[in-house]
Order: sequence, then C-alpha cells, then structure tokens
Amino acid sequence: MVTDLTSDLASASPPLPAVFQRYQATLESALRDRLSGDSSFVYSMLRYNMGWADTQGVPVSAAQGKALRPTLCLLTCEAVCGDFSRAVSAAAAFELIHNFSLIHDEVQDRDETRRHRPTLWTIWGDAKALSAGNVLRVVADVTIEQLRGGCTSFRKVEAIGRVMTEASLEMIEGQYLDVSYEGRSDIGMKSYLDMIARKTGALIRSPMEVGAIMGADDQAVVEAFRECGRALGCVFQIRDDVLGIWGDERTTGKPVGADIRQRKNSLPIVHAMSNADGARKRTLDRVYGQETISDEDVEIVLDIMDGLGTREFAHSLAAEHCERGLEYLDGVEIPPDARKDIEEMAVFLLIRQH
Repeated sequence: MVTDLTSDLASASPPLPAVFQRYQATLESALRDRLSGDSSFVYSMLRYNMGWADTQGVPVSAAQGKALRPTLCLLTCEAVCGDFSRAVSAAAAFELIHNFSLIHDEVQDRDETRRHRPTLWTIWGDAKALSAGNVLRVVADVTIEQLRGGCTSFRKVEAIGRVMTEASLEMIEGQYLDVSYEGRSDIGMKSYLDMIARKTGALIRSPMEVGAIMGADDQAVVEAFRECGRALGCVFQIRDDVLGIWGDERTTGKPVGADIRQRKNSLPIVHAMSNADGARKRTLDRVYGQETISDEDVEIVLDIMDGLGTREFAHSLAAEHCERGLEYLDGVEIPPDARKDIEEMAVFLLIRQH
C-alpha cells in the first residue's frame, strides 16, 4: 500500500481523513473548558492563539490547526478499547503542549504569521508571548493531574505524566538542535534523524503511546503503538521538510525554497550536502555560508537538488518509515475499521500538502 507511493502524488491537497472530524467537537469542547473560564489577559491571548477570538478578545471563528496529536491519541484509544472518551483529557493536554511549542518556535524563528494570522510575539512582544506559551504547558500538566481521583488508576495517571514530561523535554532538546544546526554544512543524516525524532517525533509518538495506555492494560500493545508513533513522527517531519522547500505557497503560506532562505538543515539540505561533490559541494558551502541567501542562490540550490534526486529520496525515506510504522501494529488485535483509519492517517501524513 505505502511502498507504491514512491514519489509525490497529487498536486492538489488530499482531504483530511474522516477521523479528524469524528473527534473535533469533543476535543474543542475540552480545550475551551480549559482556556475559556479565566478572564485574565494572558488567557485572552491564548484564545486568540487557538483561533477563538480576535486581539480584543471578541469571539471569532478563525483558522485552526488540524489537531493531529490529540487525534492520534483518541484514535489509538478507540482502536484498542472502542471508547475514545477515556483519553479526551490526555488528548487535550497534547494539543496544549503542541501550541506551547509553536508559540516558542515562532519567537525563535521570527515567524510573523501562523494560519494566516499574526503570531503572538508580533502583536504583544516576545516576553508576553513566551509567558503565554508557558501557561499552556502548565495548564496541560493541570489537565493530567485532574485525572487523579476519577476512574483512571493512579498507575496510569503517573505513566501518562511521565510520558508527557519526557516528550516535552525531547521536543525542547530537538528544537535546540534544530536552531543550532542552522547555517552549518556538516550535519549528517544520523544527526538529522536524531533531531527530528526529538523535535517532532516525541509529540507524535507519545500521543499514540498514551492513547494505548488509556485504552489497554497490555504493555505489548503500548509498545507497538509507541513504535508506530515513532515512525510516523519521522514521516511527518520529512514531509514537512519537503513542503518547506517545494510546497505550494497557496497552501503552505511559504514561498518555494523558504527553508533554504532560512538556512535550515532540513532533510533535503542534509541529503544534498552529503551527496554533492566537486563544484556542487563548493556551491552549497558558499550559499549556506552567507548570512542572506538571494533568490538566485535559492534557484541554484534547487537545481543541485534536482540533479541529486533529493526530492525523490526524501519521499522514499518517508514511505519506508510509513510502512515500518504500520508493520509495528501487525501483531495487535484491533478492529478492521480502526486499522483502516490508522492506515489512512499514515498515508495522509506521507502525501499531505500542508
């Protein structure tokens, strides 16, 4: 199923799998419950960030994220026990942590827009934006703590808290590596894969692990979903890296070659640096050694990548991880419909256009 997808497929963006719609109302209600009750200004900023309000706090309906991470958590829980409601609080916590990371990333990367709206730091400044992000991270912890005293066992609450804390630490470590790699020409594939396993993979692996913890009491099942999530995290980031260079500006909001201009060491750059020789390698070193990269140099780098088959390599590597992720679930007994949902999600991550 997956191995046939060895090159970018359609130019049109594939639709979101139906499973996203299935949990949307429940998830949004849980998130609003955690962020809508407080009248302090920082919560107004957070409601703006979530797409629920404008800069004055007036309710609006703006573009929101896909909620991939909580959806993976709920889908996994439903797959192993048939009842996704057990994992709603945990899923909401993952979305809060994800948004905490986005707010901090936007400050570090100086990203001025997100989902076609100005980012928090561009409106309220770095200090307030960082504080707002920190609040989200703490609210996520409080959300998990509230599971204590309910029907969730102490052992599971403790396990979920540990998984989330470790994932947050990995994510921050990965972001540090990503920033420290910018502009360098000596980053190899091993270093790149380690970085994305932390920066992106941790918050895709852990929702599936937590969903399995909430839905099952079988460590082998938890392990299978954790490893599936680890592989899908690689798929997600590799695809993100492809879109960061060749994505359609109308859907990504970024011009072609955006990650080249920012001197990011994404997978295409790492592949090109590792495989170019002679004049092509000297050209890449020259371009990445500059503080500012011109449009002409972007085109030169794109031409080198075309000659090296970089885009095809990236998609092939993502497809391998996608196949491997699904194979981890071969020994897990889950309903056919749930398996189909997971397969559709995996393929969507492989071919998405935004």
